[in-house]
Amino acid sequence: MRSKAELESAIAGGGRAVLVINSRSRRGRRRYGAARRLLREAGLEFPHVFPVTDPSRLRELFADILALEPDLVVVGGGDGTIAEAVGHLAHRDIALGVLPLGTTNNFARSLELPLDLPGAVATLALGRPGGGKVADVDVGWFESTGDPQGEGPGADREHIFANMVSLGLSVEVAGHVPHTLKRFLGRPAYALTAARLLPRHEAFTARIRIGDEVRELPTHQLNIANGAHHSGQRIARDASPDDRLLAVYRLGDERRLRLASATARHVLTGQWRSLAEDAFLTTAEVEIETDPPLRVDVDGEIRGRTPVSIKLRGNALRVIVPRTFTDT
Repeated sequence: MRSKAELESAIAGGGRAVLVINSRSRRGRRRYGAARRLLREAGLEFPHVFPVTDPSRLRELFADILALEPDLVVVGGGDGTIAEAVGHLAHRDIALGVLPLGTTNNFARSLELPLDLPGAVATLALGRPGGGKVADVDVGWFESTGDPQGEGPGADREHIFANMVSLGLSVEVAGHVPHTLKRFLGRPAYALTAARLLPRHEAFTARIRIGDEVRELPTHQLNIANGAHHSGQRIARDASPDDRLLAVYRLGDERRLRLASATARHVLTGQWRSLAEDAFLTTAEVEIETDPPLRVDVDGEIRGRTPVSIKLRGNALRVIVPRTFTDT
């Protein structure tokens, strides 16, 4: 592995670069041409360009990308596309560049990237005015040990994730939000879908084991975050994808109205809250069981059922971030 400075120098000097854009993401299709133009104007050349029209092919696509031995892989898309890239680029001598073209762009927000396309492209232009730097940030590792229920023998039940593992109502929302509604409304589509599903959603009990300590929490929603944002909102002022911590927190208890009020409080006060508050459990490793067993959302994809084990892998991913990002 090269040092971050060595990798940054290689990229700035015109190293091997690959561009991947999910043209089915919220802004990917209509911004594809603008992205290519802005990248060229910033002096960024990509001998290999992969426009993605079928996200189910991303896994095999990254096998081809890694065979090219790039220094930089720039990915344009939403959190799901970025999560797939993170799973392949973690623990490798390759930097990930992000063009935030999704609905919530949680990972891009956690990296403190500009969410406008010109700003994001400028950050990628290392060595130029306004250009960023190579940093290393944490990722999470997830393993499902629950009943696979149809996943089949040999199913891949271990995953690297960038931002968050979720259980509860959000899993149902992700599975039921209409794609067209999400395309036109963006983040409000999730809130409208949640409001429709909440009256029929059943609470569950989460059994959370951290070391020798076990806590049982009734709730409708449990999150385990590596990143700093959820649904486009900051979860705590001191949360970061580079703090060597997973943040475990529930939204409300078994009462449905508490979920609604806790979610509103999260949206309105997250930027002022601290991970030191009682609402959060912070750890590098956690095991979770639920009663009843539940499906688990890992960065926007259903990845097995509870029980699950989740661990932090510190500084496992090289990313391009603004110069102002605190890299520890």
